[in-house]
Amino acid sequence: MTKPKTLFPMLLLCAMFFAFGFVTWVNAILIPFFKTAFELDHFASYLVAFAFYISYLVISLPAAHLLKKRGFKTGMSLGFWIMATGTALFIPAAYFKQYSIFLLALLVIGTGLAIVQTAVNPYVTLLGKQEHAARRISIMGICNKVAGIIAPVFLGSFIFLNKDQHFIDALHHMQPAAKEVFLAAFIRRVIPPYIAVSVVLAALGALVRFPILPEIEVQATDEQASSPQKIIHYPHLILGALAIFFHVGSQVVAIDTVISYTRDMGLPIEKARYFPSAVLFMTICGYFLGIIFVPWKFSQLTALRICSILGLTLSSLVLLCHNQILLWGHTLSASVIFLTMLGLANSMIWACIWPLSLDRLGDKVRIGSSLLIMGLCGNAIMPLIYGYLADRIGLQNAYIILLPCYTYLVFFALRGYKLNTWKLRNN
Repeated sequence: MTKPKTLFPMLLLCAMFFAFGFVTWVNAILIPFFKTAFELDHFASYLVAFAFYISYLVISLPAAHLLKKRGFKTGMSLGFWIMATGTALFIPAAYFKQYSIFLLALLVIGTGLAIVQTAVNPYVTLLGKQEHAARRISIMGICNKVAGIIAPVFLGSFIFLNKDQHFIDALHHMQPAAKEVFLAAFIRRVIPPYIAVSVVLAALGALVRFPILPEIEVQATDEQASSPQKIIHYPHLILGALAIFFHVGSQVVAIDTVISYTRDMGLPIEKARYFPSAVLFMTICGYFLGIIFVPWKFSQLTALRICSILGLTLSSLVLLCHNQILLWGHTLSASVIFLTMLGLANSMIWACIWPLSLDRLGDKVRIGSSLLIMGLCGNAIMPLIYGYLADRIGLQNAYIILLPCYTYLVFFALRGYKLNTWKLRNN
């Protein structure tokens, strides 16, 4: 496909990545919001991430079957409409003040997003030259992360008002009737923004049906690719899915826990809410570096190695650093700086894992994509593990969960991506 013919599809894809980036990264503000509104411990509050992402584990393979039968565009459209249904469920959930309905709504949103992701990631990968795939995915990633910067600040301006900190601090001392009145009004603040989000998602689902996006046909590249060889016989794909699991899990831990971490240090919510945006801003900086230098100065594989090693280094510093800094008149652990900088380390990992994992699959790209999308369940499991550890060994010590994540990513970047057989030998 020539460059002029890809311009409008790329613009629409950017809008799509922005939209599902918004509903994804807004979880960073929803977690402390629900923790306050329903008076939850850390583990229970991270059920937000679990409910949102666990659908990736079970929906991705059916989504691949849908894409094979109906095509990429149908999958994207259906996924956005399901997401719109989930965001609309926030209205009865807020009205009836039921955490369980909120979790159901998040599960529905995650289901729709799993279908969209299964379609849109290989679509971007196949919409041009393979060696430029990481660049295209990085552009999409910028749109996703810009939405992530805006989402917590936007929703936070609706649901966390400056006067709230006094009431939040006094919740345990309030009379039951006064607490009920405050929390009822507090929970219902999500209704107006989520009505708007539902309308936008439904509109995108309709827009995808227009001929702006071409339908991409995946052809068998060679005889082996069209053979009935099982997907398990592609070690680099299986290891790539596991790399996605650890990458997204470590990324969402950094973003979704930073508000609770800084609030535990005494930072008010109206200031703590900016930290997820700071992490995502660092990610965008990394994307721009990737767009500039990949593949001009170094390959996407080299970018993956740099980012993985940087992630392992920074996560070690998050765990070990106990120095103090002064920020906004508050004393914080300097470890929060290294936690924020993990956004830079995470920037190019996703974009590099995809082309390396889908390489040599031929007509199995759809099933390969669905397997990689299943790896996104790391977003569901890792925050729960972090929350469990945080309730028992403290918020900073709980970041020990990051070390095995980045250790595995270093392995994949150095060796796992090139394995053609499960036998332990050099390729």
